[in-house]
Amino acid sequence: MEDHQTLIGEIEQYCRARTIAESTFGRMAVNDGKFVGRLRSGKGVTTRTITRVREFIAADAGTLQAARATDAAQIIEMPPGDNGGQTQPPAPVNGSRRRAFRFYDNRQKYLTFVNTCSEKWVVAERVGLELAQIRPRPPAIRVFDAGMGDGTVLSRVMRDLHRRHPTVPLFVVGKEISLEDARLSLEKMADRFFEHPATVLVVTNLNYSEAPWLMPSSVPAAAALNWHEVALRGSTAYEFDEQIRELQSVLSDGWQVRTSEETGNPVYERPSILVLYREDHRFIVDPILPRPGHNEGRYDLIVASQPYRASSSLEFKVQKVMAPLARALAPGGRMLGIHSHGRDPGLEIIQKIWPGRELGQVSRHVLMKALKAELGNSARDLRFNTYSDARSLFRYEMHTLPTEIDVTIGTSTLFAAWNAAIYVYQIEDDLLSDAMTDSRYLEATQSVLQEHGGLWFVDESFVVSRKRD
Repeated sequence: MEDHQTLIGEIEQYCRARTIAESTFGRMAVNDGKFVGRLRSGKGVTTRTITRVREFIAADAGTLQAARATDAAQIIEMPPGDNGGQTQPPAPVNGSRRRAFRFYDNRQKYLTFVNTCSEKWVVAERVGLELAQIRPRPPAIRVFDAGMGDGTVLSRVMRDLHRRHPTVPLFVVGKEISLEDARLSLEKMADRFFEHPATVLVVTNLNYSEAPWLMPSSVPAAAALNWHEVALRGSTAYEFDEQIRELQSVLSDGWQVRTSEETGNPVYERPSILVLYREDHRFIVDPILPRPGHNEGRYDLIVASQPYRASSSLEFKVQKVMAPLARALAPGGRMLGIHSHGRDPGLEIIQKIWPGRELGQVSRHVLMKALKAELGNSARDLRFNTYSDARSLFRYEMHTLPTEIDVTIGTSTLFAAWNAAIYVYQIEDDLLSDAMTDSRYLEATQSVLQEHGGLWFVDESFVVSRKRD
């Protein structure tokens, strides 16, 4: 315990020096925004995690000191009063520890967006249209969620599946590299195991090219595969929830990440798979329980809602995300893709502050054409459905009361609308710092909300389906 207090002091000192929040430190050091809070409350922390935190602090302190020394040398070399012709501060020194920008890892913006906008609800309803097209075959309905997020969409889809097929075994795989999102998703699953006992739930941090088959692509990663199988005991949602909460140490150890030097994206340090099912239904679900090295993929439904950043290249979206998922479709299977469309009141807010700024998303038509070319001959039994705008496009809204949008709008509503706009349009933090130095961003937000009587955004959807046998 004394060692924990010493570590808390070191973290506090680091956060003051870096002017960052403790939750930010937790995400940077161990991919866990609640790490420091659990440390203060006396929760168990492994020696390995403590060592990892201290190594992070030491490494960052070293690079920061070196960067400051280099900056100091550059200042000394400049004549007094001369800035070398620069009108902007010098760029960060190469080699300094500066995390590459990755928008969807910003937890505060994400959680505020999820709780103030209806996108998750609307996406789940859109998935429901595809469920009507699925014809399950023994031994189970197989579902793959290509980005669990906080679990809202997946839990709603599982409820809908139970309504349609209450006695059919359900095999669900959720890909999620974020530790906090994995926790949030699992918190919603106790009720699912209670209502639909013949359920096998798999959570993994593997890449898109690996996750559908639950097998890392490289031999070293496969040898280090962190596989946990948990049979939930009891018969009530309360009992299942208690046992799921006890898995926090398993998640903390298995869902550690590092930042890719090439892309800035988080990549897993150790490939991990967590398999959950009810012990009293082991006999029923045994035929669909995954085994290391023995999972065929072949999913009846794949949900790919916002699986990539809008600004990612077309090549990345097709080769690294959509093509591997399309290959994992079973005969008769359907993959629903959803991403931001733009051209909505949210864009008007953005362009009032940054004129000419666009989302940068390729259209579904371009994406499907590139995907078909990438798959080549293997696309012969696939259908690529982009649909008309009337069927493909759908909108979701920010939750507001009818009386909130008036001559004057509350500050909390304005902040929520601003946050939603900068989240959807993926505005970088350095741009935000400049824009939020005065009240223009709130004035812009208020004018758009008053003009439209609220705020909404537009997504577009597309479907890749495999022909039935």
